[in-house]
Amino acid sequence: MNLAAKPYLQTACIDPDAAIDFDAYPYNIAAVGELGCIEFHPDVTFFVGENGAGKSTVLEAIALALGYSPEGGTKNFQLSTARSESSLHRVLRLARSFRKPRDGYFLRAESFYNVATFMDQVGYLDGYGGKSLHARSHGEAFMTLLTHKLRGGGLYLMDEPEAALSPNRQLAALSAIHQLVQDQSQFIIATHSPILLSYPNAKILLFDGSGITEVAYEDTEHYFVTRDYLNNYPRRLEQLLVDE
Repeated sequence: MNLAAKPYLQTACIDPDAAIDFDAYPYNIAAVGELGCIEFHPDVTFFVGENGAGKSTVLEAIALALGYSPEGGTKNFQLSTARSESSLHRVLRLARSFRKPRDGYFLRAESFYNVATFMDQVGYLDGYGGKSLHARSHGEAFMTLLTHKLRGGGLYLMDEPEAALSPNRQLAALSAIHQLVQDQSQFIIATHSPILLSYPNAKILLFDGSGITEVAYEDTEHYFVTRDYLNNYPRRLEQLLVDE
């Protein structure tokens, strides 16, 4: 792999000269207020953390700063059914390499239905296998996106892509992501999936109350809790399902 071609996106930094109220949303979220600069891996960077930790907020801001719609899709797709995005993208400064990606996509699991509906309305289905995404299950639609729509040589942002996927489909998604990485693609993914997080040599950034820190796969709560539960599930069930 020629890593000299990547990363397409090198860093995302808060503008030090921006006038920011750190007591207001989203800057009152620890990971956002302490964002500083994020340096991305040439292949895959994961954002992890509890719900509300700021990972999706930061990912959305990066996508908006790159020119994507808040709902997701390609840069040619501009749809916003609810203006709920934060102001973070306005103070975010992105550093990009001299080489531009030839493809790109922003996937939001929570708004993918809206994207699919719009694709039906405009009849633009060639990139999705020529068939309505609503004629597929949510998981099948996402796998169609990975295997048909994404062409490689791209910068791809994904917010909780595992939401629609069974464990087997998550394994298939991991393989598809690897094929795209081999074809000069870069991914930034917010996820809770211990399966996706296992991608070799990926950079994992933990969003929590202390800010943003890089962690190893085996040190993530996702790995530890999943392994502990599967190895000790009878005892864990006894502890969790206590009769009143």
